[in-house]
Amino acid sequence: MTAAVEIVSFGYLHDAPPPADLTLDLRHHFRDPHISPELRYMTAEDEPVRAAVLDTAGVTDLVAAASMAVAAFAAGPSAGVVTVASGCAGGRHRAPTVALTLANLLRLAGHEVTVTHRDLHRPVVQR
Repeated sequence: MTAAVEIVSFGYLHDAPPPADLTLDLRHHFRDPHISPELRYMTAEDEPVRAAVLDTAGVTDLVAAASMAVAAFAAGPSAGVVTVASGCAGGRHRAPTVALTLANLLRLAGHEVTVTHRDLHRPVVQR
């Protein structure tokens, strides 16, 4: 069954997570490109960031599992939009990369997907 899916990427250091049916917290289990000086000021709009995130062990498995979870929500008895929130520390690297990758996978499965990057263009959080 296909569904309308809204994916929101965000940074926990900017504000509270948005409401969602499924929230992916990428902060603790996946390497942060922020630690690499050459990637720090880039975003998921830059290929080196996307490559660094997607080359991290477990990320593609998580995206596949999230896709299956969305299908499970869509199969439920209540119609409606399935909302997925993808969060990392600053919302510039991991979260938007995972959001875009998940969106592509869901579109291939026939879902109607919109993606919003809440914090992608906010300044780098100095930490």
